[in-house]
Amino acid sequence: MVALGALFQLSVLTFVPGSLKTGGLTDANFRAVLAPQYLRYIWDTIVLSALTTILTLLASYPVAYALARTPSARVRSLILVLTLAPFFTGAIVRTYAWMLVLGQSFIKWPVKLLFEPEGVLIGLVHFSMPTMILILAAAISHIDPVYERAAASLGARPSRVFLRVTLPLSLPGIVSGSLVVFAWTFSAFPTPELLGGGRVKMIANVVKDLALDSFNWPGSGAFAVVALVVTLLVLAVTSRMLGREAAADGHRPA
Repeated sequence: MVALGALFQLSVLTFVPGSLKTGGLTDANFRAVLAPQYLRYIWDTIVLSALTTILTLLASYPVAYALARTPSARVRSLILVLTLAPFFTGAIVRTYAWMLVLGQSFIKWPVKLLFEPEGVLIGLVHFSMPTMILILAAAISHIDPVYERAAASLGARPSRVFLRVTLPLSLPGIVSGSLVVFAWTFSAFPTPELLGGGRVKMIANVVKDLALDSFNWPGSGAFAVVALVVTLLVLAVTSRMLGREAAADGHRPA
């Protein structure tokens, strides 16, 4: 709270071009942040974060299900090691590796991916998957297999058992994982900075440009405050929507 208070205090001070000193109180920084150019960066961040969350969930659920339901201890250990492996390297190292992969160095892609939104999206999904897998696996492992066996004994096909029993009961993990991934992606910096090459900008990149390139610390603080408010609003709305859906599915008869 102290740090956020200092950030807000900086955001309402006047920017003095060519100087690191600030002037008196002003609301010009927030009026500048609400310009169409900066609002577009906020919208692009929301879209990329939403797409990352959806794709991460789709890619992670089968892995998490296998991790939680595979009877072989060796297979579970292998999946767990592969899931945790990205944590053993830093974000910068992984991002540079993706730059080599997406930059036509090893694979000739039919479309350009490096320094494009699609390439940034791939990197964000890759970095988000380990966290999503662990959260989903924990949720699935807490589902008593008796419910699935009971549905199967009543004649439900495996696909129906999954859709009407396993998936609804794992919704708490889906909600938690989605919120964590969305919040993390919303503030991501190294991935869009390197894979975007300055052409794909998210909120953290704009804050860095204002603070370190333009030395506009008050403007950077104002943009960070606005981004924080937008993040909290989006998370609140998303959490309420997902929570209602989870509650509805939990009370819906199978």
